[in-house]
Amino acid sequence: MSELNSVQKFYKDKTVLITGASGFMGKILVEKLLYSCSEVKELILLMRAKRGKPPSERIEGYNKLPMFKRLVEEKPEMFKKLTVVSGEISEPNLDLSEEDLKYVTERTQIIFHLAASLKLEATLKPNIILNLTATKYVMNVAKMMKNLIIMVHTSTAFCNIDQKIVGEEVYKFPHKPEDLMRCAEWMTEEAMAKMQKEILLFQPNTYTYTKRLAEILVQQEYEKGLNVCIVRPSIVTPTFWEPIMGWVDSMNGPPGIGVAIGKGALRTMLVDPKASVEAVPCDMAVNGLIMFAKKLGTTTERFKKIQVCNITAHESSKVTNGYVYEEGKKHRWTVPFSQMLWFPNCAITQNKLYYVINVFLFQWIPAYLVDFLMWIFRQPRFMVKVQRKIATGMDVLKFVTTNDWNFKSDNYFSLVQIQDREEWEMFLVDGRNVGNNDKYMLDSALGVRRFLCRDSLKTLPRARMMMFILFILDTFCKLVFFYWIGKKILVNTGLMELLNTHTQELFAKQNFSNGQLIFPS
Repeated sequence: MSELNSVQKFYKDKTVLITGASGFMGKILVEKLLYSCSEVKELILLMRAKRGKPPSERIEGYNKLPMFKRLVEEKPEMFKKLTVVSGEISEPNLDLSEEDLKYVTERTQIIFHLAASLKLEATLKPNIILNLTATKYVMNVAKMMKNLIIMVHTSTAFCNIDQKIVGEEVYKFPHKPEDLMRCAEWMTEEAMAKMQKEILLFQPNTYTYTKRLAEILVQQEYEKGLNVCIVRPSIVTPTFWEPIMGWVDSMNGPPGIGVAIGKGALRTMLVDPKASVEAVPCDMAVNGLIMFAKKLGTTTERFKKIQVCNITAHESSKVTNGYVYEEGKKHRWTVPFSQMLWFPNCAITQNKLYYVINVFLFQWIPAYLVDFLMWIFRQPRFMVKVQRKIATGMDVLKFVTTNDWNFKSDNYFSLVQIQDREEWEMFLVDGRNVGNNDKYMLDSALGVRRFLCRDSLKTLPRARMMMFILFILDTFCKLVFFYWIGKKILVNTGLMELLNTHTQELFAKQNFSNGQLIFPS
């Protein structure tokens, strides 16, 4: 057996509590710790019942997921190190039973708090409860743990958009988290929604707003003595390398946009093509969490200020929205979806008027037309509902797609400096040459198709044929449409009559020059 590296030694014989283990990053974190830190003692997963399934049943399907394949084949015994406890982060003591609370507080040494509401479009109250109050409850339980080494709170890189340069620190904010939590206790969701616009100030949505307040709450507990740190991933994209390339199971962010475009439902976007894309592959973000916890967990000195780690793209790997757009256009022919509503051809623009007109003409009108036809044939209507979801999503995402960002990520990129060669390969956080890697773009497109939409690779030949047919239909319809529009303009402006007269005169002159006109002698 080879000697353990410093990261593996840190996690050896440790009990780790993970919230949000059923999410995109949560699953990758669980798999990575079990596979690469196999000497870990136990992973306690806090889960709630969902759709009638108790937490114990929800975890049973883990070993059937493609992302756990290497673990099943190489280290199947590691699944025995998973312990599931039934709980709810939005309740005091995480809604744990007395027995489970004792079990968790006596054993846990490391906490990864990933659970959160990622709904950017959600109203204020639910996101306060799930992102702010829940963080308070997790920290309350953490304070009961006598053996706690480090707690990692996961935030977002976009919660400080009022800063020109977002450093690795917690910024002041006019509102106090305690005030908002008290409001959420007695006010109805509808009442808070009415005040939402005034409360959010410069924040674009309730997600970034509540995450900003949660950071202040975490900072307060650090100053009281709790060993806690903050990590801020930017947009999390499909995996770069492990456990499998291109893994994704969340519609949030770029994957969801890719599906909407690839299916032909999203026809135009408000985007600055020159702005940089702030994104990081999920496996690198998770490695950042693991490494940052290890770094702080092995530091004997207590820092004066809470430690923050911005997990963002490296300068050398940053690409523009325009680059991603062009790559997407290229890969739509390579890996089309097996089911498409229309030929995928999304336009990007910075002109708001052009955007609104395009959305109306090429999204809303076709949606109502399709639903009308579905109604005639007595089939379930769905297109207008889809377009409403897309409209909501695009409205909350425009602050990302139309702005450029400047993050300082010294703590994240300094993790490479404390890694030896083996650790660098095992816990890759160096994101250089990822964003402009064509293979990664293709792997991501394949991952969205295969894992998110569950399209078998066997359907690719048929999908490509369907793509070509839809391209012909799309081109034909555009020609007919523009011909009809052009003709209407010419007729209504009198240009058609003028054009006809001019054409007749030209023919008359041509015939005269050819000697075809005969005059009487």
